Amino acid sequence: MTLKSFIPNFVTLLNLLCGSIAVLFAVNNLLVAAAVFVFLGIFFDFFDGLLARKLNAQSEIGLQLDSLADMVTSGLVPGIVLFKLISMSVDSSAFITSSTEWNSLLHLGDFKLAPIALIGLLVTLGSGYRLAKFNVDEEQQSYFKGLPTPANALLILSLPLIMEFQNNDVINSIILNVWFLIPLAIISCYILNAPVKLFALKFKDWSFKNNAIRYIFILLCIVLLVVLQFAAIPLVILLYILMSLFSQ
Repeated sequence: MTLKSFIPNFVTLLNLLCGSIAVLFAVNNLLVAAAVFVFLGIFFDFFDGLLARKLNAQSEIGLQLDSLADMVTSGLVPGIVLFKLISMSVDSSAFITSSTEWNSLLHLGDFKLAPIALIGLLVTLGSGYRLAKFNVDEEQQSYFKGLPTPANALLILSLPLIMEFQNNDVINSIILNVWFLIPLAIISCYILNAPVKLFALKFKDWSFKNNAIRYIFILLCIVLLVVLQFAAIPLVILLYILMSLFSQ
């Protein structure tokens, strides 16, 4: 393996490292720190493919490594974060102290488990299935089938950031509502694997004619982020899906 071919793989490993660090933060309820490292991992995920194309260093190992890194950063971490948010949203005593039997089953040392929170891990399962399909699908070069796992991760990881930095009581009450979070987990699994074509942010050239939808999308994203800050991220994901559907 030449040094040139290893550079993209090294950047992919940085993605995996960021995802692993994010897991440590997420399981310790440091969701904002987990979000920061997921965002950093997605940054590396974007540039490893770009470097591979620019250096003409694309390889089967790189493809597999990229999916393995994404499985951690954009699959496992969002599932854990959603698990934590659902745990926060439910009245734990209703699940843990409803009976002596349930109490003994759900206390594992200092760890208390609300069974309904496990629904959050559906995102991890849906992400794994989506990545496996991507690896064997040779059509997804200029577009994606279903929402890419990094975009779905951004959607879920934006929730603790909105709560922390925008701290709006109404928004917080929506986010920490089990009847919002459970449908979110189910919808995420669906849109990850939906047979819908979504445009990829890959520029073969810089002309506006060939990339109009990409330039318009980026411009709208900048406006939304400036105006709404972290609350813009769910709207950006929705905008991405809607623009993809209308472009067809």
